Amino acid sequence: MKKILISMIAIVLSITLAACGSNHAAKNHSDSNGTEQVSQDTQSNKYNQTEQKAGTPHSKNQKKLVNVILDRAIDGDTIKVIYNGKKDTVRYLLVDTPETKKPNSCVQPYGEDASKRNKELVNSGKLQLEFDKGDRRDKYGRLLAYVYVDGKSVQETLLKEGLARVAYVYEPNTKYIDQFRLDEQEAKSDKQSIWSKSGYVTNRGFNGCVK
Repeated sequence: MKKILISMIAIVLSITLAACGSNHAAKNHSDSNGTEQVSQDTQSNKYNQTEQKAGTPHSKNQKKLVNVILDRAIDGDTIKVIYNGKKDTVRYLLVDTPETKKPNSCVQPYGEDASKRNKELVNSGKLQLEFDKGDRRDKYGRLLAYVYVDGKSVQETLLKEGLARVAYVYEPNTKYIDQFRLDEQEAKSDKQSIWSKSGYVTNRGFNGCVK
């Protein structure tokens, strides 16, 4: 009788222990899944926050470019384009190049070089304009704009190559003035083109005529 009782107790204990072990394993599995889910959610949130932060400055500095068709280049800082279905003259913002066609003015040194380079640039790809915050036209009715070819600034190229100076700085059309001054200084330090002649570039323009 004792043997039978002992056997029954052993069976009951065995079943109880097995049940406890199963519940413990299930709890561990549940806890593991919960931890893993929290970890995945945390990583996902971090990724989304990083992606949002990375996208913020990009959208903030995004250029609003307008497609135009080139009619012809006039000189180093002026072109004619087809804009909104009509022919219009565009005067480059924040830069000035030596004169070649100004009435009652002589052809100035490096003027032809600036005109030739500008013509090469605007004929080399997709032409676009960007307007600033202020007036879109000057007192002569010309469009005031930043000019791009295939997304690259024509103004910056002319400044970096020493074919233009920073000029006609009027608020609030000064979005790129800091960058343009850096480009100008780069050419000035290297004494490129207009900066190769001492006293040629002034605050009012350029001194001298082509002989």
